[in-house]
Amino acid sequence: MATKMSSMASFAFAQFLIASFIACACTNSTATEHATGLSDKNAILDTFHWTPIFNGKNLDGWTQFPPAAAITPPATPAPASAPPPTWSVLDGVLRTTGTPVGYIATTALYTDFELELEWRFDPAKGAGNSGVLLRVQNPDKVWPACLEAQLQSGSAGDIWNIGNFAATVDPSRTDGRHTTRIGESNELALGQWNKYRIVMDGGWLSLWVNGKLQNVATGVQRVAGRIALQSEGAWIEFRDIRVRPLISK
Repeated sequence: MATKMSSMASFAFAQFLIASFIACACTNSTATEHATGLSDKNAILDTFHWTPIFNGKNLDGWTQFPPAAAITPPATPAPASAPPPTWSVLDGVLRTTGTPVGYIATTALYTDFELELEWRFDPAKGAGNSGVLLRVQNPDKVWPACLEAQLQSGSAGDIWNIGNFAATVDPSRTDGRHTTRIGESNELALGQWNKYRIVMDGGWLSLWVNGKLQNVATGVQRVAGRIALQSEGAWIEFRDIRVRPLISK
């Protein structure tokens, strides 16, 4: 009996050690994620959960506002005098001329998600302005109710509140609807690809620029909405746009 009890105790202790090891590993790997609103469940999601929302070929899954005029098919070149389309795709890159002012939005709705994308401005055309619009609400207009992750050159990581979207931000960095980033700009030189990581998890929003946390908002209105990219007066390019759903706390 004593031997049996000893074996059972050893087995139980081994189970405890394994459970403790797993818990410790999960805690260490997700400490940063907790600080920015991600839960343990979200932190263990792997790359197989990512879904591209830009296919690199055309604008399927996106709608433009203002609505685009008919785009000339590639097999039928447009007249030399015709202005280029506001949004176009070339070599796996989504591009906008910035004119007219507006945006291109996903047809799908997203509530809690992690979004990654890369962007760059053309050095030949100069620095410019754009943004990533989050939880975009109807009606379509310039500009719709949402939160904006800023992309203006030198200001990536700033937050703009559009349409009195419910959110709480750091008052020491906020002037009206605009909340400046936490640290100095860490954008790369014009022409180089920058990376945005945007986490919208329940009432939490965090913005990461080139791997650095640059802004946080809490108490964000939790509502399904579209993801949109702005056309705001400047040539800008996007690629590798992908999203994965999160399980909110």
